Amino acid sequence: MKKLKENPVMMWKVISAVLAVTLIAVCCTWGFTANNCQTTSSAGNTVATQAADSKEADALSLWTKDAPLKAELTKYIKTVTDESSSDFIPVKDRIAVFDMDGTLCCETDPGYFDHKLLYHRVMEDPDYKDKASDEEKETAKIIKEYFETGEYPEDLSVKHGTAVATAFKGMTVDEFDAYVKEYRNTPMESYENMTNGQAFYQPMLQVVKYLQANDFKVYIISGTDRLITRGLCDGTIDIPMSQMIGSDESLVASNQGDKDGLEYTFSKDDKVITGGEFIIKNLKMNKVSVIEQEIGQQPVLCFGNSSGDAAMANFTINHNKYKAAAFMLCCDDTERENGNIEKADKMRASCEENGYTAVSMKNDWTTIYGDGVAKK
Repeated sequence: MKKLKENPVMMWKVISAVLAVTLIAVCCTWGFTANNCQTTSSAGNTVATQAADSKEADALSLWTKDAPLKAELTKYIKTVTDESSSDFIPVKDRIAVFDMDGTLCCETDPGYFDHKLLYHRVMEDPDYKDKASDEEKETAKIIKEYFETGEYPEDLSVKHGTAVATAFKGMTVDEFDAYVKEYRNTPMESYENMTNGQAFYQPMLQVVKYLQANDFKVYIISGTDRLITRGLCDGTIDIPMSQMIGSDESLVASNQGDKDGLEYTFSKDDKVITGGEFIIKNLKMNKVSVIEQEIGQQPVLCFGNSSGDAAMANFTINHNKYKAAAFMLCCDDTERENGNIEKADKMRASCEENGYTAVSMKNDWTTIYGDGVAKK
């Protein structure tokens, strides 16, 4: 050390060397840390991505790996919920519409739920069948033929809607709801271990929940009577009553009589009851009209299963300022469901022609109604 002090040049060289070694060591440490941080960050991103993918897979766990809807819908959701994406959709505009019969629940056992309900009311209900009108009984006979042949007469929609309105005339809304819920607890004719109220497609219920988890507002747009739709879905699908839209019949005050609504004021002694007049069957173009009237926004997602839903699907995917899609169910499962291959093939062809995504009940779903349910 004494020699170094006596030789400043030598001391400077030693100090320089020490500083150089120290600097190299620090740089190496920094380099390692940076690389390590980069590796850690990359791993973190990978883990986060895997977690997100796993969460989505769980959300649609009842769909097969290769189901087109599963791949397309998850990709769609990632895109439209990403604020940095050009396809981002604000929460207020995330509107999804679903048909009910054949899309969310069973349509063929041997027919629509509301048709079975009316038949029961007119032909089987001991408290009403002797009071049923000739027109109601005639409609019930046509419904029976439809159940037996699978062929739906063109004029049955209006006849059925009219008969529903008259057969349940005078009931309060709560009484009608209770009647629907009592009937939904009856056993399904074609299935073991399932009631009418349990006959919902489990994979489709997952889709509803998946959309709601991503801030979509979900509406049911059904051809079934609005009050029947509410009674059937209540407690099974977590959708507000105000978002369940169906065919309509008149509602009046219990003391209104023959007076027009413009001539009568609801009083403290009144209750709302069914008025007995059929108003509209919510199918085809009527679905588009009611969406504009009651939602006031063009949907970005549509789910249906028949020609009665085509207008709603076309309205959704055409001339939309946002990225939009339509999915149509094909009833091609004849082992777990009362499928109809001819009908399924027609719907698949319609999907190809119109730009909808086809959903195969047979190939895309791991289950339809859940464990323990079997077709007779």
